[in-house]
Amino acid sequence: MLKKSKVTEETAAGQAGIRMKSKVPGVMITQFMEELPEGMTTPDFTRKPIALTIQEGKFAVFKAIVVGTPTPAVTWSRANGEITFHPDMCQQKYDEVSHEHTLEFPKVAPEDADTYKCFATNEYGRAVCPVVLNVISVGFSKTKELQKSQEKDATDFRKGLKKRKPDGTREEKQMEPEDKVWEILLSADKKDYEQICRDYGVTDFRGMLKKLSEMKREREEEIAEFVSHISTLKHIEVSDDDCATIELDMDLKDPSSKIFLYKDGAMVPFSIEESESSKHSLKKVGKKYIFTIKKLGSEDAGLYSVDVGGVNVFSTDFKVPEVDFAVKIQEVKAAEREDALFQCVLTSPMDEIKWYGKNTPLSNSEKHEIITSEDKLIHKLIVRDCMPLDAGIYAAVAGIKSCNNWLVVEDPGVHFHAGLSDCKAIIGEAAELECKVSSEECQGIWSKDGEEINSSEGITISKDGTFHRLKIHKVTEEFAGKYKFEADGRKTEATIVVEDPPRFDSEELEAFKTPVTVKKGHKATFKLPFIGREPIKVQWYLEGEELMEESNIKIEHSEGCSRLFLTKLQRKDSGEVKIKLKNEFGTVEAFSQLLVMDKPTPPMGPLEIVEASSHTIEFKWRPPKDSGGCKIGNYILERQQVGRNTWKKVGPIGPEAIYKDSDVDHGRRYCYRIRVETEIGTSELMETEDIQAGTKAYPAPPSAPKVVSAFKKCITLSWSPPSDTGGTNILGYNVEKRKKGSNLWGQVNPPEMMIRAKEFAVKDVVEGMEYEFRVSAINDSGAGEFSSPSEFVFARDPKKPPGKVIDFKVSDSSYTTLSLSWTKPKDIEGVEDEAKGYFVELRPAENTEWDRCNSNAITLNFYTVRGMKSMAMYWVRIIATNDGGEGQPQELANYILAMPPPVRPRFTDSKIKSFMVVRAGNSARFTTNFEASPWPEVTWVKDGVPVSKKVTISNAEGTSQLLIPSAERSDSGIYTILVKNIVGQETFSVEIRVTDEPKPPGPVELDENVPGTVTISWTASPDEKRDDRLHYMVTKRDSVKTAWHTVADHIFNNKFTACNIMPGREYQFRVYAKNDMGSSKPSESAKWLISAKKEKFTVNIPDSKTCNLQCPPKFLVPLKLHTAPQGYECYMSCAIKGDPTPHVTWLRNSISLNTNTNYYISNTCGVCSLLILRVGPKDTGEYKIVAENSMGRAECSTKLTVRE
Repeated sequence: MLKKSKVTEETAAGQAGIRMKSKVPGVMITQFMEELPEGMTTPDFTRKPIALTIQEGKFAVFKAIVVGTPTPAVTWSRANGEITFHPDMCQQKYDEVSHEHTLEFPKVAPEDADTYKCFATNEYGRAVCPVVLNVISVGFSKTKELQKSQEKDATDFRKGLKKRKPDGTREEKQMEPEDKVWEILLSADKKDYEQICRDYGVTDFRGMLKKLSEMKREREEEIAEFVSHISTLKHIEVSDDDCATIELDMDLKDPSSKIFLYKDGAMVPFSIEESESSKHSLKKVGKKYIFTIKKLGSEDAGLYSVDVGGVNVFSTDFKVPEVDFAVKIQEVKAAEREDALFQCVLTSPMDEIKWYGKNTPLSNSEKHEIITSEDKLIHKLIVRDCMPLDAGIYAAVAGIKSCNNWLVVEDPGVHFHAGLSDCKAIIGEAAELECKVSSEECQGIWSKDGEEINSSEGITISKDGTFHRLKIHKVTEEFAGKYKFEADGRKTEATIVVEDPPRFDSEELEAFKTPVTVKKGHKATFKLPFIGREPIKVQWYLEGEELMEESNIKIEHSEGCSRLFLTKLQRKDSGEVKIKLKNEFGTVEAFSQLLVMDKPTPPMGPLEIVEASSHTIEFKWRPPKDSGGCKIGNYILERQQVGRNTWKKVGPIGPEAIYKDSDVDHGRRYCYRIRVETEIGTSELMETEDIQAGTKAYPAPPSAPKVVSAFKKCITLSWSPPSDTGGTNILGYNVEKRKKGSNLWGQVNPPEMMIRAKEFAVKDVVEGMEYEFRVSAINDSGAGEFSSPSEFVFARDPKKPPGKVIDFKVSDSSYTTLSLSWTKPKDIEGVEDEAKGYFVELRPAENTEWDRCNSNAITLNFYTVRGMKSMAMYWVRIIATNDGGEGQPQELANYILAMPPPVRPRFTDSKIKSFMVVRAGNSARFTTNFEASPWPEVTWVKDGVPVSKKVTISNAEGTSQLLIPSAERSDSGIYTILVKNIVGQETFSVEIRVTDEPKPPGPVELDENVPGTVTISWTASPDEKRDDRLHYMVTKRDSVKTAWHTVADHIFNNKFTACNIMPGREYQFRVYAKNDMGSSKPSESAKWLISAKKEKFTVNIPDSKTCNLQCPPKFLVPLKLHTAPQGYECYMSCAIKGDPTPHVTWLRNSISLNTNTNYYISNTCGVCSLLILRVGPKDTGEYKIVAENSMGRAECSTKLTVRE
């Protein structure tokens, strides 16, 4: 199913809209209320969607994880237009296992490139995160050709629709299937696109949408020529009276425009009003047009199109399914408050049919339930809780077939269809109470305040069918009270409240509304009687301002009447007069007008001189600001010739504020006095400034001449007249020419033959010469100044526009600039002339209009475009130009991304550390620099998973920083940065070790297992379990050498055997725990002494006796299992005895290591050791030591595990 998603960013009405900061950069949170309930939170992102730059046709996906209580709803939007959700285009999904919300593009297209927003919303707030999708085209030239082909198909279809006869009707021909589907799509709802494409075999859904958008835009422009507004387009619908209708609201620019109806391309005749004999008719109600098709049959199926003035405005496809009623609905009787069931059976399955109740379409609701059987043959309508108002004819419509029948609601007893309503009655007027019962035979009883009442003088009780009425002819205060009507045990009641508000007699009110007109200084009287319960507050107003008694204002009140006297009235007192009455029951107002007439004010300037020639002076002025409330009768003028003392009366000239004086002498100056005359009097005068008749005023220069055309024997010029004509009409023009390089101007036209038109063809030119021209205007005073000269123009036949430039390419680019270069086009004589300049044009990928980068043509063959939007996509083209015009544009083969040339990411730090140690509690900061283009996506992971919220990542251009505030031991690990763009990706890993100075090991014990050696053992340091790089160092001193010196380091177990222990010396050992931060305090052993027995030296030569000490090899101390971190040392040792001395061989995975220089092997007094200086993954495996002599053979093995 195709659907659209559009999310607005406005805060809901009445919500606070508090902006909050998210811990995730780029996320904005809006909290809807100041304080949140306990346990409730606003939405936020724990994982925000990451910007993508991806090739066209690839799978693109945005992922987001949101949190909030209650769980937020996630929606997506895009900046330009709406998201079209379709399995082939875009899908929104949610994974319940990973809690990821995704927006997926199965095959991303260039038109998908945009800025998208992800919204997470619950009742307490909203979080929004923007993300950019950039799409890079692959093989775009082929795609472009395909697009052009599709556009051509759409253009051909539109041209086919435009083929009309002179009267605006279509050509008589059968519609092709392709034409039919496009016409259906142009008027279809978006939700129906997918089904229409499926019905007509359209497979390229994305291409269809693009082509349809262009066709819609073109059709809207065509419709706009004939229709100013069109809306409410209802597709063809079948009603329950065997008729089908097409409805549309449109406002025609020309009501006489012709309207045509077509079926499958053939014109359908129709009548303007419905008639029994006409199958097709058109009915117009206001701006609504309704086409009706009667007596429906299978032959009525087809595509119906409505055209206005030769333009298609609406089309709808009418499908007639082959279905009829096997069993029609029957009459249903139901008691009041019971449910009623209508049921019908069809001959063919249908998903749904239309139900009507009393000519009104029905749908599923609390009142009506529509049910369809599994085989879609049985259709039911249930009317719930039937009431008498539900009774009537119900109908079912299947395709073009219909059936109907009655619903009869049986009444169990008398009840009220309409009860009494409270009534406010005014004293002196009539009042009426009315109710309606369900039965005409019902009789009832009226009562007031509990007492029965009947018809009497002043009260009439009547019955008209089911209506019962009580009428009071003239209300008085005693009629106030509670009235009740009882019938058949049921009753209804209402209250009559008697009021006496202020009010006016209608005849007196009409007389009051008549405007009062008086002259200045006179008086005016306003009087209006009224009735109503006292006390009544009376207020008078003039122009909205309340009047109080003053010297010229007097207000009189008497019983039932009020008067207003106004004396010494002035013109400014004119306006609206209002009387306002108010008592406890209400307020009433009445209005009249006061018009005070006075002499008019003088006419107003400024004076506008229409003509001031040698024979005529004509001028205008403005009417007076205030005519005194009267119509202007005449303007009275007097004239004086400047230099004389007398004024000549010109006389009344009528009410128009314009005068033409033809009795003037050339060169003389005149002054005029103007007065306004009305029936009240004459105004003060307005005296004009001096006006000269026939002033020697020369016209201003015309515009610079423009070259209309140029040939070798004729150059045609045109110009605009001067803005200042000098007060008289322009009689003609003079034109002069000058050769390039000369200082002499020569007149083109003979002096006695001025040029009357504003265009002239100069034929006195020499082929190949270059000229410029100027022009002056001539009026009654003579020729004015010359205009600015025209541009230089050659006297030669027009040039041909240049061709396309050659080798057009991008020489350099950045995020805001684009450098272009090209080679000038070839000069082909008679076809393409030499280029004189170039225009560079740019078009953003989302726009259809080209923007010119340089307003004036450039002559160089390179240009830099500036001010581009970073990472935006643009089309670029160049146009060569010369005197013959502009040539054809040359476009780049592919669009351009505003970015520097592509560069694969690489790290630029020459000495970058891959290992760093941080003391626990301090912050860990690692900064790396890189270069990449376009801007890459930077991602940090720890031990292969995304870094935690605690870690702050700061990215800037060419650099990225990782910050761990208050680092803990758990933050230790391998941190990897991934820098990725469309060109490639690069990674770098750094091991960050968070630790502290270790605690010392436990008690140290000494033991002698082999003579001449001491085995030192100790209890592990408490930090050994928390720090996998912790190791130990052993130092010793003896009674001969008192200084301490190291005997072993990088020991990863808790035991060490010291050799070369001399008898008679006292030894002492210290053990230190060490890690990357340093050493702990030492743990000391007790002193160790092997006594040397001193006896008197005697030589006893024993008897010669053979002693055999030979024995096979035996391991006194075996090898132990080892686990070492990668990059650290590993030390293995064991103790062996045997006689003769055994030959020792070390093996790894059954391969001898004795000759391998990467391993340090030693054998001291039976203590055999192997040292690996820097452990790596290749060192993992089984290690074996083999001891052999002539007496036998012994083996011992262990395993080494290397941690990453």
